[in-house]
Amino acid sequence: MLASMQHAAESSVEAARRWITQDPDPETRAELEQLIASGDQAELRERMLAPLEFGTAGLRGVVGAGLGRMNRAVVIRATRGLADYLLARHTDARTLPVVVGFDGRLSSRRFAEDTVGVLVAAGIPVRFFAEPVPTPMVAHAARELSASAAIVITASHNPPEYNGYKVYAANAAQIVSPVDQEIAARIAAVASASEVPLVEGAMSGAHPRAEPVPDSFFDRYLAEVDALRPRIERDQQLAIVYTPMHGVGWRYVKRTFERSGYPNVHVVAEQAEPDGHFPTVNFPNPEEPGALDLAMRLAEQTKADLIVANDPDADRLAVCIPSATGRYRQLTGNQVGLLLADFLLEHALRAPRPLVASSIVSSPMLGAIAAAHGARFEQTLTGFKWIWNAALDLEAQEGVRFAFGYEEALGYSVGRIVRDKDGVSAALLLADLAAHEKTRGRGLGDRLEGLYRKHGLWVSVQKSITRPGSDGLAEIERAMQRLEAAPPKSVGSTAVSRVTNFRAGAESRPRWLPATPLVSLELEGGGRVLVRPSGTEPKLKIYVDLCVPLRDAERLSVREEEALAEARALADEVLVQIGFG
Repeated sequence: MLASMQHAAESSVEAARRWITQDPDPETRAELEQLIASGDQAELRERMLAPLEFGTAGLRGVVGAGLGRMNRAVVIRATRGLADYLLARHTDARTLPVVVGFDGRLSSRRFAEDTVGVLVAAGIPVRFFAEPVPTPMVAHAARELSASAAIVITASHNPPEYNGYKVYAANAAQIVSPVDQEIAARIAAVASASEVPLVEGAMSGAHPRAEPVPDSFFDRYLAEVDALRPRIERDQQLAIVYTPMHGVGWRYVKRTFERSGYPNVHVVAEQAEPDGHFPTVNFPNPEEPGALDLAMRLAEQTKADLIVANDPDADRLAVCIPSATGRYRQLTGNQVGLLLADFLLEHALRAPRPLVASSIVSSPMLGAIAAAHGARFEQTLTGFKWIWNAALDLEAQEGVRFAFGYEEALGYSVGRIVRDKDGVSAALLLADLAAHEKTRGRGLGDRLEGLYRKHGLWVSVQKSITRPGSDGLAEIERAMQRLEAAPPKSVGSTAVSRVTNFRAGAESRPRWLPATPLVSLELEGGGRVLVRPSGTEPKLKIYVDLCVPLRDAERLSVREEEALAEARALADEVLVQIGFG
C-alpha cells in the first residue's frame, strides 16, 4: 500500500512537471511549482489525475494550474482542437466566422483573447464581442452570421472560482454527441499548448481575420423580440426591480425595457455592474437561498409589482412576486415556465402547429397546457442543447414551429430568436404578462392559480446532494449504479409502477433522449421520481413531481403545502434507498 501511494505521488509530480513545460502562462507555471515544492500530494493528484472532460457542455471547472483546471493552456489546447475539427469537417471554415464572447469573470477576457488568437492563427475568421456580453447575445449573433461555430467563455451561475468554455455548432445550438466526442479527440491530439500558433492581441482590432460584433446586432435582437410580443393591453407603469447578480445583464436589460416602454425599472445598485468577485452573494445563482435578498429589500422600498433577476451570464431568469402579506416570494422555474408557455400559446398562430418542449426533469404539467392549446409537446434530456436540436429536427420532420421551451433550472427560450435559454427576452415577456394581468386587477399568482384549477395542481421538489472532487464523483456514480441494478418497488407507501433506466434502450428513442445516467420511477397515481447526476456540478439530483386535484372551494396554499410535504418525503426516502440518507 505504501509503495503504491508513493508511486501515485511520484506520478502526480511527474505529470505536473510535464504540464509546466508546455504551459505558456508564467502564473500557472509558478502555481504548480509551488504545489510541487509544498509536497501537497492530495492537491496535485486532484489537479493532475484527469483532464477536464470536454462534452456537450464544453468545459467547466475551477480556475487554476494543472490538467484538471481551467487555465490558459487548457483553453488554448481546446481551441486548437476545435479549430482542427472545423477545418476537417466544414468546407467553409475559412470563410464563415466563429463568434466569440465572454462574461464578466476575472479570467474570461484573457481566455477569450487566447481563443480568438488561436482561431485566427489557424486561418479561421472570428467575430468577437469586445466587452462582456450575455451568453444569449453570442448565440443570437451566431445564428445571424451563419457562423460555423460559437464559443462563450462563461461559467454561468457557478461559484466565483469557476470558469468555462461553451461551444455552439453550425446550427447555432449547443453541440451534442457525437460532435463533442470528435472535438474531444482532436483536443487530446494537441500535445503542447506552448507550441500552438497564437496571434497575440487579435482582439485589438488590428488583425484582418478578427472583427468586433457591432452594437447594431443588439438592435436586431430587440426587433425580433418586439415582433414576438403579443399585442395586448399592458400597464406600462408596472414597477419592476431587476438584478443582474454582478453579471453582464444590466446594460442589455436596461435597453430592452426602455425600448419596450417600461420606465419604472429599479436596478439593485450593489449588483448592477459586472464583478467576478460576486461580493454580495455567496453563490451567484438566483436559485440559492439569500441570493435575492437585496432585490427583495429594494422591491419592498419601491413597492414593486415584480422582481426579475438574471444569473451572471444572463441566460437564466428568476422571478419574485408580492404575496398577500406584502412580502415577496420566488416562483419556481417550473411555475415561470408554465406561465410563459400558456401566455405564448394563447397568442400563437395555429398554423403551423406550435411546438413546446421541456427537459424531462421539468414539470409534466406543460403537456397538459400544450394539449389545451392544440400544441405539439416534446420532452428531451436536460439542457437546451437537446431542446433546440429536437426543435430543429421536429420543425423539419413534422412542419411544426417552435414557440417555447424551458427547463426547471430557470432556463427559458421564447420563440426562435436564440437557440438556447435566454434570460433577457424571457424577462421582457414575463413583464408583459404581469403588466397585462395588472390591467385586469390581477397578478401572476392569480394567473398561476387559474392554471392549477384548470389542469390540476402540480408540485415539484428537487433535492441535491453535493460531493466535491473526484472521490465525490465516484460516490455519485456508485449510487447511480446501485439504483440501476436494484430499483425500489415502492417509495414510502407509494408503489413504483414503472422504471426506466436511460442508460439503456437509446436505440429506440429519438436522438434527444440518448443514453445517459438517469433513472425514472413512475409512481402509482401519476407522480414520478427522477434521479440523475448534474452535468456541470458535483451533485446528485432527485426530482419529484406530483399532481393532486384542487377542489373549487379548497385554498390553494393549504393544498400546495400538503402536496409539497408529500413530495419532499418521497425525495428523502429515495436518498435513503440509494445510500445518501
